[in-house]
Amino acid sequence: MASAQTLSCCAKAPAANATEVFAMLATNEDFSGGHDAPLPFNYQGTGSMIQFKTADGQTSKAFEIKSNTPSDKYLFVIHEWWGLNDYIKQEAARFAQELPGVNVIALDLYDGQVATDADQAGKLMQGAKTERAQAIINGALGYAGPKAQIASIGWCFGGGWSIQTALLAGPKAKACVAYYGMPEKDVAKLKTLNTDVLFVFAKQDKWINQEVVNQFQKDMAAAKKGLTVKAYDADHAFANPSNPKYSKTFAEDAHAASVAYLKKNLKLK
Repeated sequence: MASAQTLSCCAKAPAANATEVFAMLATNEDFSGGHDAPLPFNYQGTGSMIQFKTADGQTSKAFEIKSNTPSDKYLFVIHEWWGLNDYIKQEAARFAQELPGVNVIALDLYDGQVATDADQAGKLMQGAKTERAQAIINGALGYAGPKAQIASIGWCFGGGWSIQTALLAGPKAKACVAYYGMPEKDVAKLKTLNTDVLFVFAKQDKWINQEVVNQFQKDMAAAKKGLTVKAYDADHAFANPSNPKYSKTFAEDAHAASVAYLKKNLKLK
C-alpha cells in the first residue's frame, strides 16, 4: 500500500490530475479510518431538488435554495466523500441564510449515491469519473445562466472540486473556498483562474499536508493569482461535526472567514 505521504504529494503519479490523486486516498486505511460514519440526520428545512441537463447527454440533480430576491449570484456547495447527504443540505441552508441575495446550489457529483460508511464512501470517491463530474459542474453553470456570478465551496473531496469549479467557471468565477482538498497542480490551468482562492488548511492533516500547501502557494504565485491560507492546528475534516476530531472553535472561525470572504468577493452588503 502506498504511503500517505506519497499519495498526498503525488510524486509517483504525475500523470493523474489533482482530483484523481485525491481519490487514490480511498485505498489508504489511515484515511478511511479517520472518517467515522455520519450519524443519521434528516434535513427538514427549505430548498428543493432540481434537475438540469449535462453536456454528456445525461441529467444531474442538485439541491437548491433560491434567493428571496432575483439574483445572478450563486454559491456552488460541493460535498465531502460521503455524497450529497442531509448534512450538506443543512450546510447549504446555513450559507443561504448568511448570504442573502445568493442562490445556493449543492451539487451531486455521485449522481444520487450517498455513503453511510467509510467503505462505501471510498468506493464512491474512487468511482467518481473526472469527465462526469466536469459535465455536472458545467451543467450547473449552464443552469445558472450566462450572467451568473459563481462562488464555490467544498470540503475534502469537494475541496479539490471547488477549485476545479472555479477553473471551469472561467470569467464567471468570483470566489473559491477549498477546505483541505487537493489543489490543482498545473500552473498553466491556474493562470486561467478568474478569482483568488481561500484555502483552509489543517496542520495535522497527513494527506493535504504542509508540503502540499507549500507547493500550492508556489504554484499560485507562479500563476500570479491570489491565495489566502487559513491554517489551524487541527486534523483533516476538523470542520465536520460528525468527525471525532471536530473542533467547534476552529470550525466556527473558518466558517466566519469563509462567509466574510464570500461576501467581499460577491459584493454583498
